[in-house]
Amino acid sequence: MTTSDGVQEAVDRLGATLGRAVLVEDPRHRPLWWSRQGTVDATRMRTILEREVHPAAIAMVARLGLARATGPVRVPAVPEAEMLARWCLPLRGGRDLLGYLWVLDPDHTVTEVDLLVECADVAAAHLARQRSAGDGRTHRRAALLALLAAGEDPDAARELIRLEALDPASTVVVTAPPHGRGWELPGRMRVHLAGSGTVRATSGPPLPLAQLHVAVRRASAVQRVLRAGGTLAHPSWDALGGWHLIVAAPDSLAVADVHPGAPALAALDRGDLLLTARALLDAGGDVTRTAERLHIHRTTLYYRIERIEAVTGVNLRTGADRDDLHLALRLEAYRNAG
Repeated sequence: MTTSDGVQEAVDRLGATLGRAVLVEDPRHRPLWWSRQGTVDATRMRTILEREVHPAAIAMVARLGLARATGPVRVPAVPEAEMLARWCLPLRGGRDLLGYLWVLDPDHTVTEVDLLVECADVAAAHLARQRSAGDGRTHRRAALLALLAAGEDPDAARELIRLEALDPASTVVVTAPPHGRGWELPGRMRVHLAGSGTVRATSGPPLPLAQLHVAVRRASAVQRVLRAGGTLAHPSWDALGGWHLIVAAPDSLAVADVHPGAPALAALDRGDLLLTARALLDAGGDVTRTAERLHIHRTTLYYRIERIEAVTGVNLRTGADRDDLHLALRLEAYRNAG
């Protein structure tokens, strides 16, 4: 099996045999291996020392279709990029472009194309194995994250820590919808290592990796609260406030157990009455604020309040059981948002 050192040996051997400078780049023209043999031009020096490529050289690659080439291509000089003539061999793994092998040949004397192909094959084989190993690692990481997102799994946590060379004390947060780089999770979420960047966590404070399922559950609850019409200072677990009581309510607790007025309103199939009741109670019974928020005339609001109070038996502005109805309406909305 060829190692990275093995590719370097092949590049050095080719450079020494031809007396020409050899370079292997990735598909984005970032240098991977290069020889110490032969004359180099400004383009080669810029690529290796400054990690950048002249725009004219990039334009030449596109113009000649080098990314689509399947064999050696003799590339003419590009004076505006201070680029001498050379050979280019695209490195491929099947149909995928893995990089390029470049051999300077300003006087067009390099004819041993077979030697170039042999070196290119060594580099391509190594890069293909690297990509395959990376894909396998990506798939395994995704599988482990899915296990950890579904429930407590200490073995999966330990394996992921080994796979990614993480600190065993690593903590994580979850964003939903997915934000930033992180790792993808099922359900349009993303997990981030705490401290790996600036990200507002939907799941709240960081948790140990083994408790990823808790972070996922918290992020899901926040999203559900927002779908239920909850107004939060920011979309995060630590901004839920009184909604924590709704999220923690057991399934055995019926909405009618909190207050029968909520299911009575829902049974009318009058979304405007449910919305109005929620808005007025959120506003602490303030009619002016509620009318402005709903963009309705106060006369319309008073009519709706009268209907709501008749159905629920609650005085929405001064009634002692307003809080119970408020919680029941939130619970109704939260469960319907599932």
